[in-house]
Amino acid sequence: MTEYIPPAARFAAVYALLRAASDLGDHWIQSDHQATTKGQHDETEGQSSRAGRIACTTHVITYTATQAAALYAGSRALGLRLCPGRVAAALALSAGTHWWADRRIHLKALADVTGNGNFYQLGGPLGGSYALDQAFHHAVETAAAVIAASK
Repeated sequence: MTEYIPPAARFAAVYALLRAASDLGDHWIQSDHQATTKGQHDETEGQSSRAGRIACTTHVITYTATQAAALYAGSRALGLRLCPGRVAAALALSAGTHWWADRRIHLKALADVTGNGNFYQLGGPLGGSYALDQAFHHAVETAAAVIAASK
């Protein structure tokens, strides 16, 4: 007989795994080069959109692999029995939106449209822009956890 896991418990476990993996992927696994290059665009002198896209893509690959490893190991250890298709959908959502946000111009445009443009500029690269980036990722991880935890 298979042990029943309440949906809220499954969601909480999946969210915790995604959140921990996100911090690892964004702050420990991401290289300095990826972090400083992923937002580059040709509009700024001395920068390259191609270099930015490559850096962002390689960051998102390692970030998503970190999340996948955490979900796999955590699911096995906790007996969550996650559906592989739902996990793949959750990781695709996380990866796609992470790339979108980490290219920076899109998240800045969203901040401007929602009236948060001044906050985005506050305190340099680890100020408002970082806080809005992380809040965006947390919101998406919540949606991804709902997807991955669903039966």
